[in-house]
Amino acid sequence: MTEVADNPSRVWTPEGFRDDGWRHAEGAEALEGNGGVILPLAVWKALDPAVREAEKDRIGVLIAPGEDIAEIADALASIPLVALAFPAFNDGRSFSKATLLRSRHGYEGEIRACGDVLIDLIPHMLRTGFDVLEVSNETALARLAEGRIGGLPLYYQPSARPADAGQRYSWRRKPAA
Repeated sequence: MTEVADNPSRVWTPEGFRDDGWRHAEGAEALEGNGGVILPLAVWKALDPAVREAEKDRIGVLIAPGEDIAEIADALASIPLVALAFPAFNDGRSFSKATLLRSRHGYEGEIRACGDVLIDLIPHMLRTGFDVLEVSNETALARLAEGRIGGLPLYYQPSARPADAGQRYSWRRKPAA
C-alpha cells in the first residue's frame, strides 16, 4: 500500500484555522481508507473512471505548477477540491491557475494552496481564488493566529474575487478626473 504523506502543516481559511478532513497521498491505494484524499494529477488521471465516479466526493486533485488545468477542466463539476502546489516561493504559476479555475472555468469547489505558503503571499492567494491554505511556515502560522494577514490596500490587477467595499485599484485603474 502506498503511504499517505504526513502533512505537518495547519489548514487556514479566512475564518481561521480548522481541522482538515483531507490528506495527501501518492497512490490510489489511499482510497481504501476513510476521509478525503488528495491525489497527484497523474494518479487521478490513471484511476478507473468507475472508481473516480464512485469516490468523487472524497477525491481531490493536486496540480503541480508545470501541469495544465485543462487536464481536469471537463471533470471539475465532480472534483470537490483542487490543490495547487507552491513548491517554492518564487514560483507563482499556481496564482494564475486559481484565477483561471474561478473565472474561466467557473469552479466553485475548494481551491487549496499547498507547499511554500508564506505570509507575504496570502493576500494575493485570497484575491486570486484560494479558499484554503496549508501553512507550515512558522512566521505565517504565528501571524495568522494573531489575525495579521497583511497585504496592501491598493493593487494594480483585477482578481477572481470581488474587492471589498470601496475602490481598491491603484490610481492607474481609476478614471481621470
